[in-house]
Amino acid sequence: MTVVFPHLEKLQKEGELGRRKITQYTRFLTVAISAFQAFAIAMALQRATMAGTPLVASPGPGFIVQTVLTLTTGAIVVMWLGEQITARGIGNGMSLLIFAGIVVGLPRAIGDLYDKVFVSRTWSFPVLLLLLAFMLAIVAFIVLVERGERRVPIQYARRIVGRRVMGGVSTHLPLKVNSSGVMPIIFAVSILTFPQTLGLFIPKTTAAGGVIERFVRLFAWGEPLYTLTYILLILFFAHFYLSIVYNPDEVADNIRKQGGFIPGIRPGKRTADYLDEVLTKITWVGGFYLALVALIPEIMLAGVRLHHLPTWLGGAWFDAHLPTWVLNGMNINFYFGGTSLLIVVGVAMDTVQQVNAQLIMRHYDGFMRKGRLRGRRAAS
Repeated sequence: MTVVFPHLEKLQKEGELGRRKITQYTRFLTVAISAFQAFAIAMALQRATMAGTPLVASPGPGFIVQTVLTLTTGAIVVMWLGEQITARGIGNGMSLLIFAGIVVGLPRAIGDLYDKVFVSRTWSFPVLLLLLAFMLAIVAFIVLVERGERRVPIQYARRIVGRRVMGGVSTHLPLKVNSSGVMPIIFAVSILTFPQTLGLFIPKTTAAGGVIERFVRLFAWGEPLYTLTYILLILFFAHFYLSIVYNPDEVADNIRKQGGFIPGIRPGKRTADYLDEVLTKITWVGGFYLALVALIPEIMLAGVRLHHLPTWLGGAWFDAHLPTWVLNGMNINFYFGGTSLLIVVGVAMDTVQQVNAQLIMRHYDGFMRKGRLRGRRAAS
């Protein structure tokens, strides 16, 4: 939001004091969003039933207040714990907490696989091996793309400062294929689920409630229109998020101030346009990669329901020519899903890099301390 609000951008440039102020604003916003979401959950629980019996025995203002206070307090505790891990640990605390919440389901997933293969015998052993091989291939694919980058060559001119010759070296500017991480998927899912959240507050008997119900049914999970909109939103937010976090004009200006240039490209505006063009091209690749990873669990579980399309769009043709397992899925629950798998792999890679950085820093620190001891002995 620092790009949208000049006040926040000014605070960001004020150093540590400004960052503390932004952190304080973030905490207040977290409490407000948590309270709103807790209120929505309380309203949904009051209306939910199981076998005709309401889930909440005593609905009313007391239940709503108690639910809002409980869930909001839990969110504040998790936020505080994440900040403590960030300040005293390695890596981003909230990312590590989300990572732990996903990985903790691994034993249950292993037990479910064992039950399907050896107890209920729903799957055969070769099917299990194929599924495990496919999961490993997806993890390797995610690691490959997440570590992929476009290296833009940069040449620094040779300068003479006093008696020293500086510059004259060649380096590169790394541009990641997926610079936005998992955020485009989160934004896309939030927008697609917003009408369902809105339907919790509007009765279905009203005109607005009926429109929302038809909209939710049309954009139901697994339907072709939902899948198409999901892909388009991911591609849009991949470019949108990149435009927020990466400023080609600022990068080009920093390169020019340091005496650098891209071979064959004029410094300044032309360099910024070139970087923007390169980023746009590789972001298309990153957007389709995110869409593919996000849709894998849906396709394996529910298939591609092209036969639900109208006849004039080829629904009957798809129903007659495509296999059933393509249209209705294979009823295979792809554990950890697309978004969860992206988070797990991304956090694991970042944590390993930061641990390696800490080890290297400690190695050099010990090396320098050892050098100082040698120097003192030689002086004595």
